[in-house]
Amino acid sequence: MAFAAQFAGVYLNFSPEDAASRSSKLKAFLAEGMDPQLGWDGYGKLAAVAIQPYDIEASDDRNAVVNVAYQSGPRRMMLSVPVYYSGDDAGRRFVISGRPAILPAPAPADLPQVAAPETDDAAAAELKPQLEGFFKDYASGDTGGLQRYVAAGKSLPSFAGAFTFSQLKEVVVPVGGATREIQAVVVWAVPSDPPPTPNSTDPAVVGGTLEQAYRLTVEKQGDKWFVADIRGGGRVAG
Repeated sequence: MAFAAQFAGVYLNFSPEDAASRSSKLKAFLAEGMDPQLGWDGYGKLAAVAIQPYDIEASDDRNAVVNVAYQSGPRRMMLSVPVYYSGDDAGRRFVISGRPAILPAPAPADLPQVAAPETDDAAAAELKPQLEGFFKDYASGDTGGLQRYVAAGKSLPSFAGAFTFSQLKEVVVPVGGATREIQAVVVWAVPSDPPPTPNSTDPAVVGGTLEQAYRLTVEKQGDKWFVADIRGGGRVAG
């Protein structure tokens, strides 16, 4: 699958100025006697990014079609790549065995609704100031400060200044006992490089913000809540 994705990176990117370079690069993938441009007439331009193997359809132990996903402009597309595998006895080599085919990518899946959990608003109110302090130090990398919000016996890494805490936008706390898995939506400030000048309005240099969703395991120790673990947020209920 990696071979097909590497091939797609060459095949799907062309312009007349790079025709000679493209054909030279394609030689590393093509079977002997195949068209060195593999069907491109030398005119026009195409650009593809985000090229990743998607799936594979094997017809036997030596032949398969590898489907590769890619992005071209606003469109997400697929490239079906026929590949021949020589096998262990012949050195475990691959070669493109036929003409590729560009196809539309599958549409996004329909996402069914999930019932929202019963929430504990009182616990959420208790947790909010603790979480604001936690995320501030989680972003800055203040190890000593961060430990004030981390459960006893636990240690968590931090962003070490890669982001700055901007806002705790939402906290969802299900009902339960002293240990709970909660959801939090955090707004990070994304630093600009170089730093913006005063009153700058250029979007390319003004630091932006980014909303992220997290799941946290929190434990109540005494009269305070502490963070025991943090992970990606997963599905949104409701």
